[in-house]
This record gives sequence, structure tokens and C-alpha cells, in this order.
Amino acid sequence: MKHIFFVEDDLSLVNGLSFAIKKQGYELTIARTCAEAEQRWMNGRYDLVILDVTLPDGSGFDLCRKIRASSSVPIMFLTAADEETDVIMGLDIGGDDYITKPFKLAVFLSRVNALLRRSRNFDQTQAEPELKSNGIRVQLLRQEVTKDGVPLDLTASEYKLLCLFMQNPNIVLSPEQILGQLWDCDEKYIDNSTLTVYIRRLRTKVEDHPASPKKIVTIRRMGYKWSTPDRGASCKSWPIEKSGIFSCACCWQWRFSP
Repeated sequence: MKHIFFVEDDLSLVNGLSFAIKKQGYELTIARTCAEAEQRWMNGRYDLVILDVTLPDGSGFDLCRKIRASSSVPIMFLTAADEETDVIMGLDIGGDDYITKPFKLAVFLSRVNALLRRSRNFDQTQAEPELKSNGIRVQLLRQEVTKDGVPLDLTASEYKLLCLFMQNPNIVLSPEQILGQLWDCDEKYIDNSTLTVYIRRLRTKVEDHPASPKKIVTIRRMGYKWSTPDRGASCKSWPIEKSGIFSCACCWQWRFSP
């Protein structure tokens, strides 16, 4: 089911359009302020965003810029102003369509359906595949890592190790499994002592308290695991299964079947 994110502060319009959108068979999430929209955007996955330009605590244009920084999801603007400069601005900053209030319901729904048809194969993470877990975000195409929004400076081997852990949340990986997939930049095999050093260094960068790690946990006599209370990091690429091991097509790491 397609999921639409609707940001609008006019309650009567929200009620009217919500009924019509749901009748079309779409799932709907609503926000009425910029602050609420930013929170719900971070916690959801959407196929279309409909933004009112004027909101109580900010502008739909600002929300569009923030969304475009991490996603290519289709965006439609709703506005009471039909000034040419506003239309141009909305489209130039990343909007895909612009409709002026008041509008006919049939026209609105036709535009919604058209945007969703053009984005039939759209997936937010296809534009920027990523892993997210425990406050750590890995943007795989750019190979950039942040912790609570703050960039982390990782070596190539630390980056590969982190991806391997995050793709296998709550699964204990033995040193042999890790070593079998982890190579250094010169393509020389990494031994167990070097692995211990890499894990210690990685912990200093991703853990809040490296001396008492909560993310990369040592399981005595077994190995290590990426511990997370949620369902774990997700990588939105197609996995390739081979003997209980899954290959991540977007970052060429391996995922082990528990």
C-alpha cells in the first residue's frame, strides 16, 4: 500500500482530503506543524509528500529542502498563493507539483495518482541506500557515517566492519566469520589481533562509553554482535543468498543467516 505524508495545518482541509485519500486505498500520515513533520519524517517511509507552504511554525519550502537533503520522494505543494515567484521557488527547490487552493477534489486526486504512478518503483533508500541503528547512520553510496547527526571519521576497514555488524543486528559473529569477510586496504588478510584493534578503535567512535560498550558487544568465547533493542539496521538493497550468507548488493558486504 502506498504511504502518503500530508503536512497541513487547516483542520477542515485535513479532514476532507484524508477521507478522499484513504478512499483511494492509500495509507496516510498527517502532521500539522514543521516540528511534528520533521519528527514523523524521520520515523516513517513515504511514497509521496504533500506540503502546505504556510505552516504555524515555519514554511513548507524549508521542509522540502530538508527532505531533499536525504530523499528523492515526490513532493506536491499546496498553497493559497498563486504568485509565479512562489511556484517557481517551490519547483526549483525540489517540488514535483504545485496546486493552488481552492482546488477541485478530482484534480487533486488525479495529480496525486499521477505522481505515484511515476514513482511506482520509488524507494526512499534507493536514492541513498543506508543503514540506521542505535543512532548510527551509514549512507552507503557516499560511504558517510554519522552518530546522532555528527559525522564520524572512519578508516576503510572500520567502515567495512561497522557495515558488517549493522547488517547483522543481534547476531553473534565469530572472529572467523568476520575475518573471512574483512580485508584491509592492501587486500592483506587481517589476523585476529588486528581485528581486536579494529573493534576497539571502532568502539571509541560509535559507543557513548567505549569502556562499557552497548552497541558492539563481546560474547565471551563466541564473538561479537551489534546489539540493538529494535529490529536492527535495514539495508534496502536486494540480498543474494548463498549457503546461509546474504550479500548486500549496495555495499558488497555479507549478511549471515542466524
